[in-house]
Amino acid sequence: MNRYFDYNATTPMSDAARRAWLEATEKHWQNPSSLYRDAGFAKQKLEEARERLATLLGCDAGRIVFTSGATESNNALFASLASKLPANARVAISTIEHPSVREAAHAAFQGRVVRIPVNADGIVEPEAVSEAIAKHTPALVSIMAANNESGALQPLSSIAAICHRADIPFHCDAAQWIGKLPSSSLGLCDYLTGSAHKFGGPKGTGFLVLRDEDEPLHFLRGGPQEADRRAGTENYPAVEAMVTALEELEPRLPSIAREQSSYRDRFVEALRDHFLDLRFISADAERLWNTTLLVMPRHENLKWLTRLSRRGFSISTGSACSSGKEGSSVVVQALGASPEELKRVVRISGGWHHTEADWLALANAFVEVDRELSEGGKPA
Repeated sequence: MNRYFDYNATTPMSDAARRAWLEATEKHWQNPSSLYRDAGFAKQKLEEARERLATLLGCDAGRIVFTSGATESNNALFASLASKLPANARVAISTIEHPSVREAAHAAFQGRVVRIPVNADGIVEPEAVSEAIAKHTPALVSIMAANNESGALQPLSSIAAICHRADIPFHCDAAQWIGKLPSSSLGLCDYLTGSAHKFGGPKGTGFLVLRDEDEPLHFLRGGPQEADRRAGTENYPAVEAMVTALEELEPRLPSIAREQSSYRDRFVEALRDHFLDLRFISADAERLWNTTLLVMPRHENLKWLTRLSRRGFSISTGSACSSGKEGSSVVVQALGASPEELKRVVRISGGWHHTEADWLALANAFVEVDRELSEGGKPA
């Protein structure tokens, strides 16, 4: 039984990615920047992987810069833009962005970050983007593709169209979207960031898609790697594993989404049968097939997490990058939750291989833990 329900935090490496990584490590471990023949083969394989990823994302390969993940990509983007934009330039981000966008934006554009609100379902409405652009004329708009806590999907095509009509670049942190929904539609974004470990690839690997392949953005200085944008020896085996993981998933995503969303919904129904006053965040929004964000009617979230963990189930209290902070759920906070409600937030995020039995076993474990905590009993 698969009892791991924290896939939005990280995922196990897929079998396909593992095989690809091992083969690349054995055959093409040389430095792609060296000049001898075997290094040239490694460089060729790296560029082939870049082309394959570009095909999946619907963009030109020259726009892709390989990084250590979405956090580095987001930080590099905001820092690089701030260094070349006018000193009074503003950027606009939503109130539900991941910390790697939110903190990076505020660090690079101190006092010049416009916050775009969300509606009652945790969705950034296109009208709110239009209003922010008309009022502040930001140099960049950054809206995530799928929320890491609630799973709510943002109206990317409408937002991108608004930005493009205003000639304002649109950045999208797609870390949670990629590997769960088809990636080809993401090509409409000017800037795009993602992380391999969110879809079965290795940790410490990701990418940034730039607006233009000739854009002069420099992240790390030193050598000429990644078109002189990010110095350091390229990690071809990890890149190969990342691209292979996504290639293996993409054709299967429609069927996975249909199947897994039905399992997730049955899980919610089972919980609602027991918890009559359960609050379900973004219940009426289109969202990822694997994600459920709940405000439990009683007991603090750390008690839920601890008791479920003792039963072998892994869940979270929200974003792993905010865990341990008081009121860590950015989404629930943006929706006006009370401090007490914030302490009862739990996130469940399943994977591609969960069965209906896995989901229902988790629901049953929630019921058992509730009875245990309500009766003041000792942990099982």
